[in-house]
Amino acid sequence: MVQTMSNPLIISCVQLEHAKDLSLPSYESDAAAGMDLRVALDTPVTLAPGERGLLPTGLKLSIPIGYEVQIRPRSGLAIKHGITMLNSPGTIDADFRGELHLIAINHGQASFTIHHGDRMAQMVGQKGEQARLNPVREVEETQRGGQGS
Repeated sequence: MVQTMSNPLIISCVQLEHAKDLSLPSYESDAAAGMDLRVALDTPVTLAPGERGLLPTGLKLSIPIGYEVQIRPRSGLAIKHGITMLNSPGTIDADFRGELHLIAINHGQASFTIHHGDRMAQMVGQKGEQARLNPVREVEETQRGGQGS
C-alpha cells in the first residue's frame, strides 16, 4: 500500500517560454523521492569527455522559507554514460528567483549529446534550517577525535 503525504511541500513554479512544451518536473514512481528535471535547450548540447556545461531548465521556483531544493544526478545517466551533476547535491535557496540551471559534467569516455526535453537530474525538496554558531574555547572529545574515515 502506497502512503501519500498529508501536507506536501508546495513549491510555486513558473515555466518560462522556452520550456512551455515540456512537462513539469514529476515523480516517475509513487515512492520516488526526487522529481525528474528536463532541460530546455534551443539546440542540442554535446559534452565531450571531461567537459561540463550549464543547462537551462526553463523553470523559476518560489521555495517556501525554511526549505531548499536539492539537485541530484540521475543514476541511470551516471552508470550508462558517466554523466553527473557537479556541486551535487546542489542547493537552491528559498530566496533564489532566477532560472534553474543544471551543472552537468561528462565523466564518461565518449561524447554525450543532450537534447531539449531530456531528463537530466532530480529535484528533491528538503527542510533547510539555518544554524547558529556558538563560539567556545573547546569542543568535547569523542572516541574518533580528529581521525578521518
